[in-house]
Amino acid sequence: MKLFKDQFKAFDFSQSLIFLLLLGVLFLFILYPLISILHVAFTEGGQLSLSHFINFFERELFRESLFNSLIAGFTAVFFGSLISLPLAFFTIKYDFKGRTLIQTLGVLPLVLPPYVGAVALQLILGRSGILNLLFLKWFDLSIPFMEGLRGVILVQTLHYFPFIFLNASASLANVDPSLEEMAQNMGAHGLRLFRRVTLPLMMPGYVAGALLVFIKVIDDLATPLILNYTKMLAPQAYLRVTTIGIEDKAGYVICVMMVILSFISLWAAMKFLSLSEYAMVQRGGTGTPISKKISGLRLGMVWAFSIIVLGISLVPHLGIFLLSFAKVWSFSIFPKAYTLNHYVEIFYRTPHFVKNTLIYCLLSAGIGVLFGSLIAFLLIRGKIIGKSLLDAIAMMPLAIPGVVLATGYLRIFHGTPLPFIHQPLTSLWIILVIAYSARRLPYTLRSCYAAIQQIHVSLEEAALNLGANRRRTFFKITFPMMAGGLVAGGLLAFITSSVELSSTIMLVPRMEHGPLSYGIYIYMQSAVGRGPGAALGVVAILLVAIGTYIVNRVFSGGSGTAFKL
Repeated sequence: MKLFKDQFKAFDFSQSLIFLLLLGVLFLFILYPLISILHVAFTEGGQLSLSHFINFFERELFRESLFNSLIAGFTAVFFGSLISLPLAFFTIKYDFKGRTLIQTLGVLPLVLPPYVGAVALQLILGRSGILNLLFLKWFDLSIPFMEGLRGVILVQTLHYFPFIFLNASASLANVDPSLEEMAQNMGAHGLRLFRRVTLPLMMPGYVAGALLVFIKVIDDLATPLILNYTKMLAPQAYLRVTTIGIEDKAGYVICVMMVILSFISLWAAMKFLSLSEYAMVQRGGTGTPISKKISGLRLGMVWAFSIIVLGISLVPHLGIFLLSFAKVWSFSIFPKAYTLNHYVEIFYRTPHFVKNTLIYCLLSAGIGVLFGSLIAFLLIRGKIIGKSLLDAIAMMPLAIPGVVLATGYLRIFHGTPLPFIHQPLTSLWIILVIAYSARRLPYTLRSCYAAIQQIHVSLEEAALNLGANRRRTFFKITFPMMAGGLVAGGLLAFITSSVELSSTIMLVPRMEHGPLSYGIYIYMQSAVGRGPGAALGVVAILLVAIGTYIVNRVFSGGSGTAFKL
């Protein structure tokens, strides 16, 4: 009887109420849209059926799109690995002047949205780009760098390889150097040492980075659209829903295929890592990793590789910057004239793109931080049954492409007017805030979770012993102490939402409600709008760069949390 009373006392009704409210919101805006897509894809005439999937595989266009998406994902991971693993090895294992510069430049491609990079690379590597104009002048030939699937893969590889670089570097820094020393004493050196010892030990970080790249490529809608290549899953889903309508079954099947690919890749990564033991007995990476000083020919080779790789990856930044000031740039190596009119256009004639971005992203970041902190608190401090379900649903958007979530929103909210407003949710700009909040919730949740983990429970117990209830303790003690994690998670949600296009392009109700990413896409549809579109791209780069800098400053100031991509 006493045990029952203790358990009943531990059962906090306020926590249970918050849990149910959070579960209801997450179900409505994350799980229910996915269920609605699955229902349409797997039913025919109200009965369970696979006929839509049979039709999918019978159509050559859809089979080709599936194949191309897989090819793009695996190829981007392969070439991204060829770039990232040497850079990670050089900057962690070798000590030389300038390695911090290489580490910084290696992350910089993430600052440029991929669809903006696609436009810039067309200017440089396209049919009438700088490089092909030089080839025509010198050798009377041109190389189709940016044609078809090849161009999409090139853009995605150059943009997403830093995910592998960051995770591989973090994992490599944690490798116990004594294990490598033992292998060297037994005769393993050079490539053999890396292949047999170092690479297996850093595999968790590498697999995490490769998985992120693969999922990002599958999810990428903007790059294929900008390059006018639609034979991939994401563009096909977008075209079916926007041109044929939300009742088209093929669009839902394509969405399900994208979700299946994401979940299969997650399962395969976890299965692969479970096959081996990666824990090290000694401290290894808890301190500063041991780096070997290099000079001479070896240093020259390191710099040559880094300059070539990073030089190519940073070319889009220069291209988009020049285009934003170019008055005339056609069939010439550099712009023939320069102007500031493109910035006048975006700040004075169409300022709503930048203004809307700030409003939507600040609101979504605030919502994400609120929900992330509440969910993280329940997961760590809560005494309720089923909290792991809350965690699972909140983390789902990591594996749900933006096109899929947007399609689900159109399915369930498009034809249902809201009470008192008498308009469907999809006709209001608030739908973009909801989509951004749901898509970035895993980021804010993980940051808040890490922050709460480092707050000792005795501080909260002291407040409870002094008479504060759990709600007051959370808002007076826990919430302020996790401020670093809240700021970092909110900023991360803000900067990633500011360049979100996959869900934006499907959910924008009207032109005047479009954010910055939508403005870039609209401007880039015509040659006349490339300049203003590039100017918006520069603004997007600045937003992401400033946000990233502030995140780094927050953590360097000792927030007590750490964020890993």
